[in-house]
Amino acid sequence: MKKVGIIMGSASDMPIVKKGIDMLDSLSIPYEVHVYSAHRTPVEAAEFTKNAKANGFGVIIAAAGMAAHLAGAVAANTTLPVIGIPCKSSNLDGLDALLSTVQMPTGIPVATVAIDGAGNAALLAAQILALSDAELDARLVAKREADAKKVLEKDAEIAAEYNR
Repeated sequence: MKKVGIIMGSASDMPIVKKGIDMLDSLSIPYEVHVYSAHRTPVEAAEFTKNAKANGFGVIIAAAGMAAHLAGAVAANTTLPVIGIPCKSSNLDGLDALLSTVQMPTGIPVATVAIDGAGNAALLAAQILALSDAELDARLVAKREADAKKVLEKDAEIAAEYNR
């Protein structure tokens, strides 16, 4: 199975990224996590990205706040799918990161999830990898079914208490 590369622009993004890591763990998807800044360590970020395909990665998730240039910088150096996680900062509540992540120029696409949306980034990465992995696809189907079951159980609880 291909791995997911997870890059964050700062170690302070780890609490957000951890939700995605937990999701990948729950689906038994291998990954590597690194801190590479598009601005402070551009050489290292580019080297990781340029070699990602040869090193067994199938998708890269890039999490960054503020200017959030990381996902675009990563996407510029690979044809692998890149998923950007805009991270909330104290300045503009993540709107700056969202706009920076989603506004990529034609030819350098970055899939973008919600602000602090690491869980969905991991699920999107899993769906991309599942296109060529039937076992992973089955795990995703099972997760969807389990999630639906939880919602219906909560519905039954609420209906029993409040429906008259």
